Amino acid sequence: MPGLTLLGLMALVGLGAGAPLCLSRQLRMQGDYVLGGLFPLGSAEDAGLGDRTQPNATVCTRFSALGLLWALAVKMAVEEINNGSALLPGLHLGYDLFDTCSEPVVAMKPSLMFMAKAGSCDVAAYCNYTQYQPRVLAVIGPHSSELALITGKFFSFFLMPQVSYGASTDRLSNREIFPSFFRTVPSDRVQAMAMVELLQELGWNWVAAVGSDDEYGRQGLSLFSSLANTRGICIAHEGLVPLPRAGSLRLGTVQGLLHQVNQSSVQVVVLFASARAARTLFSYSIHCRLSPKVWVASEAWLTSDLVMTLPGMARVGTVLGFLQQGAPMPEFPSYVQTRLALAADPAFCASLDAEQPGLEEHVVGPRCPQCDHITLENISVRLLYHRTFAAYAAVYGVAQALHNTLLCDASGCPSREPVRPWQLLENMYNTSFRARGLVLRFDASGNVHMDYDLKLWVWQDPTPVLRTVGAFDGRLKLWHSQLSWHTPGNQPPVSQCSRQCREGQVRRVKGFHSCCYDCVDCKAGSYQRSPDDLLCTQCDQDQWSPDRSTRCFPRRPTFLAWQEPAVLVLLILLGLALGLVLAALGLFIWHWDSPLVQASGGPRACFGLACLGLVCLSVLLFPGQPGPASCLAQQPLLHLPLTGCLSTLFLQAAQIFVGSELPPSWAEQLRGCLQGPWAWMVVLLALLAEAALCAWYLVVFPPEVVTDWWVLPTEALVHCRVRSWISFGLVHATNAVLAFLCFLGTFLVQSRPGHYNGARGLTFAMLAYFITWISFVPLFANVHVAYQPTVQMGAILLCALGILATFHLPKCYLLLWRPELNTPEFFLGDDAGGQGSSGTGGKETQGKSK
Repeated sequence: MPGLTLLGLMALVGLGAGAPLCLSRQLRMQGDYVLGGLFPLGSAEDAGLGDRTQPNATVCTRFSALGLLWALAVKMAVEEINNGSALLPGLHLGYDLFDTCSEPVVAMKPSLMFMAKAGSCDVAAYCNYTQYQPRVLAVIGPHSSELALITGKFFSFFLMPQVSYGASTDRLSNREIFPSFFRTVPSDRVQAMAMVELLQELGWNWVAAVGSDDEYGRQGLSLFSSLANTRGICIAHEGLVPLPRAGSLRLGTVQGLLHQVNQSSVQVVVLFASARAARTLFSYSIHCRLSPKVWVASEAWLTSDLVMTLPGMARVGTVLGFLQQGAPMPEFPSYVQTRLALAADPAFCASLDAEQPGLEEHVVGPRCPQCDHITLENISVRLLYHRTFAAYAAVYGVAQALHNTLLCDASGCPSREPVRPWQLLENMYNTSFRARGLVLRFDASGNVHMDYDLKLWVWQDPTPVLRTVGAFDGRLKLWHSQLSWHTPGNQPPVSQCSRQCREGQVRRVKGFHSCCYDCVDCKAGSYQRSPDDLLCTQCDQDQWSPDRSTRCFPRRPTFLAWQEPAVLVLLILLGLALGLVLAALGLFIWHWDSPLVQASGGPRACFGLACLGLVCLSVLLFPGQPGPASCLAQQPLLHLPLTGCLSTLFLQAAQIFVGSELPPSWAEQLRGCLQGPWAWMVVLLALLAEAALCAWYLVVFPPEVVTDWWVLPTEALVHCRVRSWISFGLVHATNAVLAFLCFLGTFLVQSRPGHYNGARGLTFAMLAYFITWISFVPLFANVHVAYQPTVQMGAILLCALGILATFHLPKCYLLLWRPELNTPEFFLGDDAGGQGSSGTGGKETQGKSK
């Protein structure tokens, strides 16, 4: 670096050899418009401010290299503006820079001097300060937030523009309290947001947060805590580090905080503190042998030589922090070296005495006595990593506002009238200005927007160097390949109270911290919407999800499909039943005039078989996608044919009962009513009764097509919903009554030897009917609604097959394989004469009674 070469050359020439410098006398220059400056050139740590009993002068002892560099950056900016013609052609800015010692007590004296009436050392008291002309037009500084809160209120009373180059507390953005305060650094809120983004990016949600016990640390810690809580980051330990004042170190507080952090699982500590407080914390951290951690640094101490040069700092762990990008100032080291060289030149110092006869040190005290006894080593480290752009830019912000106030252009400034601070202030609001090619703008709160670089300490003995590993411009950009860690194997540290939940799990918080939790699976029908969810989100009714899901899936409509195995089996059974019905019907028609067919009722028997076939065909209404028509037709098209079948069987049973159980005179009278047109009248009445019930069922409680979203885990079931189970049962009433009467009429009938036992077939047919439908009731009520159509189809086919197998098929057997029994005597018996057969009952049959 050329600057280092020049520093070495100057050291050889003799700078720093012990001769006093006149650097402090370079902190003032007269001009047409004068800027005041407040800089931490020294420190009052050993001045015993807590023991003061009189408002006497305070002597600052320790030297601050960074404060001097800030002051020299202001001096450099003023000289550039004076030597140029872009901003204030024909005018000269002056400056009057003072030391604050980083103490409010010290900072108030130069602040009063700034507000003294021009040409005097007195602050006049007026009711109206509109025409008041103070010594300075604007103030640059101070750097500390704690000092800025005090001087900001003081200068705001006079509407004196004040531009800080380091005070970042968010409270200073309040325009009601600080109407004349501006700054060339972003608010701490921006830095806190960047820290939170960093923690989130690296997956650290269990951290300790520590701040210095001053305005900067307290406000920064409060901002970080509130932002972290909104982002799901838990602060395990929080505390304040006392400032190192003589006799007031609360060592127990620091040690207790470090002990808590060391004993916990926290691996990341956010330290929002001033450089002096950070040095105090790290001193005891190294002394107490705190295990290495990741330290997220605030800008105030990240580049501080107070912290960087602390012995043992290399053992504290990994240090990360954000620094403002600003604009490069490559010639600033050369400028500083030139100023130091001139300060060692007696001729130059004598010329300063001639130009500035009185520094008024009898009023404000020496500006910076320690600045006249520095060596190159005092500033060399700071000069390598100087962060002075903000102080430099502050001068350009004021100069641009003055340029606008005086209506300056390239040819000059036409208005040469005195400018009062409040007039300058009017032109500072929302002012844009350029410094080193970077365009900045004061917003309505007096802040500027400036991006940050993320810096990592990389140790190169004896001090660390800063490596850029990311950037923040409202969004974090992190370059993971540039990161290095203190952990074994360079593995990224993990700082979490609980493990990260897997996909499809939500957090069940335990205790007071939301980051300490158990992971709970989301059950089927719910899902994890975002990784931070505490409760599973229910899927909509038209969606489904499996266990531990992160999304819902649309439900597919489903119904009893034709290709389902159960339906295919039932269709095969249907084919068998229809084949048997058609075969029996064909046989009956073929043997229409045979005694067997005539004894079975002749046309009524064929009608009953046809109805039985229709009963079987009604099962075709159940598979497939349900529709309003199919839902309405299912029960009527089942029960009406079944009623027709059972009514023919009822007539058969009534004939058997009359012929067997009643006296012959009664039997002869009733037999005529059970044959011919009267028999068909009975069938018609039964059908009308059943039709009335079906009509009532369809009108009053019509079944409807519904989509049930919840009965199936992944599908939406479309089915016919029965609105009234009582009406559904009443539809079976006619058939149940007919079957019951058939059973009563045949169950106790005694068979006659040598004649066909028709009562037995009817009895078993009715038993098949009752067994089927009585079993159907509990099975239908308890089976899953998706399988109810299948159960009903099975019951219909079993009922039809039961009637067919017990009543009709035995007769088909006789027609095909026992034709010798197909005689009037065997089937008609005593009724043969009445049917036109033999009058005495015919010849005795030798075979076994059927």
